[in-house]
Amino acid sequence: MNFDELLAGVERDELTIPASWGQGRATFGGLVAALTYQRMKAVIQPGRPLRALQVAFVGPVEVDVPVEFIVTLLREGKAASQVQGHLVQGGEVKLAALASFGGDRPSEVVVQADPAPDAPAFDQCKGLPYIQGVTPEFTQHIDMRWAFGSLPFSGKKSREMGGWMCFREPSLAMSDAHVIALADAWPPAVLQHLKSKAPASSMSWSLEMVHPRPEMAADDALLYRAFIDQAGAGYGHTGATIWNKSGELVAISRQAVTVFG
Repeated sequence: MNFDELLAGVERDELTIPASWGQGRATFGGLVAALTYQRMKAVIQPGRPLRALQVAFVGPVEVDVPVEFIVTLLREGKAASQVQGHLVQGGEVKLAALASFGGDRPSEVVVQADPAPDAPAFDQCKGLPYIQGVTPEFTQHIDMRWAFGSLPFSGKKSREMGGWMCFREPSLAMSDAHVIALADAWPPAVLQHLKSKAPASSMSWSLEMVHPRPEMAADDALLYRAFIDQAGAGYGHTGATIWNKSGELVAISRQAVTVFG
């Protein structure tokens, strides 16, 4: 199943995610976050786009095992709504999310975002190929091209990592759910500091969506750059920024990861 087919399936009582979306012993985190968001969005009235999403990866989501979504509308104010979402598998919460949705409001405050950094074109960047049994299974669906930093386990001490990212199979649209999935596709930037393979996992993740929403076509590649703020004692803390192909700011991310190496 491709990403759009999985998105369409979240309205069912149960959804089974195929093994092609796996990542180690679990399902790719960006996918389960995007699917949970899609179910949360369904309870929001029109005209209130996503402003911020906070995700806690409570436990690994197994592939080929049914999951269900439990969504609660916590508050609906005059301009903003707060929603809680849980992804449940085997009777246990595996992902917990909070999302803030809000419509535009009058304001005198206008601060333009900085432009995207210079980066080689998509076709000029080295990609991470899908190699069965070597790279994560979900990379057969998402194409990542390195423009900043180095590959995981290369022993390089760069503080940044990133490049271009897109779906290998063009989607029907570049919705917020698509951006959420792409934004979490990159490996933790701290992994490039290691010289041999070691596992790492996200503990928490937040993503802020920028509005007015920049134009993005369904088949566009987005530019991603993560920066390591600090790492030590088995944890890493990074911030990341995402731009469209025109260099306009799309989203801002923060992540805390555990590193077992």
